Amino acid sequence: MLIRRLGALYVGLWLYGFSMAVMVRAGLGLDPWDVFHQGVAGHVPISFGAVTAITGIAVLLAWIPLRQKPGLGTVSNVVVIAVSVDVGLWLLPAWEAIPAQVGAMGVAVVLNAVATVLYIGAGMGPGPRDGLMTGLVRRTGVSVWVVRTVIEVTVLSVGWVLGGSVGIGTLVYAFGIGPLIQLMIPVANRFLPGFHIDPKPDQVTAVSA
Repeated sequence: MLIRRLGALYVGLWLYGFSMAVMVRAGLGLDPWDVFHQGVAGHVPISFGAVTAITGIAVLLAWIPLRQKPGLGTVSNVVVIAVSVDVGLWLLPAWEAIPAQVGAMGVAVVLNAVATVLYIGAGMGPGPRDGLMTGLVRRTGVSVWVVRTVIEVTVLSVGWVLGGSVGIGTLVYAFGIGPLIQLMIPVANRFLPGFHIDPKPDQVTAVSA
């Protein structure tokens, strides 16, 4: 089981980063955190992946007053996704034809859902951004959806102001990722323990690198 969980963790994290790269290359808009990452990356002399890693580390520091404890998956999230997204951006072209962009966006969302199910299913600790959300929920008593919405609207707004890509892909991701993950959970439940450990749907569907 441990080998299976480690495999799911690292395959999931790698696919998550790669799905981010596909979404960037599709050029139709990004999920809220990646809008922020892209906006920041446009103003600093470091790669998109490096921005995601630095953001992850900064968010982890916010765990300290929330008394959140990182796991192997938390630390691995920061490193693996940063490397994977940069490799993906290096490998993939920027698609210009609308059909190719739409197809790439669809593939990116599906890949992201698969990656999320594998990563959470491994049950080895939340990602930095998820831990921030669940920590705030626990410490404030405010509902998951309110905390998640406030966080994502904030990072989306800041990222958009900085030049991050907001578009139809942002909406496709927002409305598509949750149902896709929910459909895949029963399959993951047969092989991985993560959703048995934390089965709350609002927390499961709130995953972000």
